[in-house]
Amino acid sequence: MEQKLTGVPGAAVRGTASGVFFMAVFGTLWAYTGIMGLQGWGLPLLLIAAVAIGAALVFGGVYLIRSSRALPVQSAEADPRFGNRTRFRFNVIFAAEGIAIAIAIAICNAVRHTELIPLIIAIIVGVHFFPLAPLFKVGLYHVTGALLCLLSIVTWVFVPEKVLLEGHEILTYMTVVGLGSALILWATGLSIWLMGKKLLNTAAHSRTETLHPR
Repeated sequence: MEQKLTGVPGAAVRGTASGVFFMAVFGTLWAYTGIMGLQGWGLPLLLIAAVAIGAALVFGGVYLIRSSRALPVQSAEADPRFGNRTRFRFNVIFAAEGIAIAIAIAICNAVRHTELIPLIIAIIVGVHFFPLAPLFKVGLYHVTGALLCLLSIVTWVFVPEKVLLEGHEILTYMTVVGLGSALILWATGLSIWLMGKKLLNTAAHSRTETLHPR
């Protein structure tokens, strides 16, 4: 009879990899938004740095997926986090987020307050993390969502819409929320990657204990 080398399912590691990809892509998009707010200041170095950070997280996610191939397969019934129902709920949450963002942009354009668009989008993105936390059983998403909402509110209350830096105009709402959201999502992505790496280490330790019991 073939021995089961580890109790860590490959689906769990691939799930963390998906989270890393999500944070890498959207973190980089937020960074691009922040860089646009600088209106040419700091280019191209900031853009290169943003792409490099996003690419590093993507490579980290690829590493998790490749490493997960050596782990056992787990059915959706064994852990509902990886089942069709969870994917359906995620799609509903993601679609609701997209619809809310589209409505917010339309309203801001209609009332001619486009400067509020990044602030409102950051709040919508932050709120969408709250249902994701129990869905994927990742408590960190509560922190991510709260930080995004707090960043937007603090920026709106305490930061001026525009500033002049040595005669160069900076759209501070866009810059602060964009770069701040990027840092939050990238930090979340790194934390999720570390969770996946911990799962791999647990699997490797379990395999060692099985092959070489004390």
